[in-house]
Amino acid sequence: MKSQCSESLPPVRVVASEVARENRVWVRDLSSDGARRELASQRLYEVLLRAARAEVGRRAARLRLVGPELDDIAHHAAADALLAICGKVKTFRGDCKFTTWAYKFVILDVAGKVNRHFWQRADVAFDDEDWERLPARLGIEPESHAESWDLMNAVHRAVDEKLTAKQRMVFVALVLNGMSTDVLADQLGATHNAIYKMMFDARRKLRIALADAGYLPEQQIA
Repeated sequence: MKSQCSESLPPVRVVASEVARENRVWVRDLSSDGARRELASQRLYEVLLRAARAEVGRRAARLRLVGPELDDIAHHAAADALLAICGKVKTFRGDCKFTTWAYKFVILDVAGKVNRHFWQRADVAFDDEDWERLPARLGIEPESHAESWDLMNAVHRAVDEKLTAKQRMVFVALVLNGMSTDVLADQLGATHNAIYKMMFDARRKLRIALADAGYLPEQQIA
């Protein structure tokens, strides 16, 4: 009969002997001094950079990141992850491949950097088609083509002048790009309540601005 204690113990994960040898080399070299550590760090940096580029690329389309921005984030994430790994290398338990353990650091770092980068960008571009859709998505229907053009320009000004950078980001993602709240919250590392609050405040600011400009009755502000 097995004891209750033995049944509660987690299974021990055993890696292949070749993987175990490779793990020991990584830990030994990154824990040493001088040229050996430097060479191992360079090797690991290249591994981390490839992982960072793949992760940034996976996230890029949703966040409209292109060109040099992508590579800059990847390089910074790889460098920061390398520093973190070197500081914690002696805590590596050896129950998986060392590079698999290291990937977790760089993927987390990429996520953090992409989230911060997204929040800081205040220059999201709209095309004409985007602006034409905005009044209807705010629940405002113009009576004529001329009024539609004027209203579109009024909304444009209100978005530029009344919303904070973060409110504009959330507004663009949810209203123009049709991103779900769940996805946006995950991408930004924010709570659902924070996203809802920011969107509520953005819509209210726009409605107040449009009411002040005569495009919306005051009773429709709420």
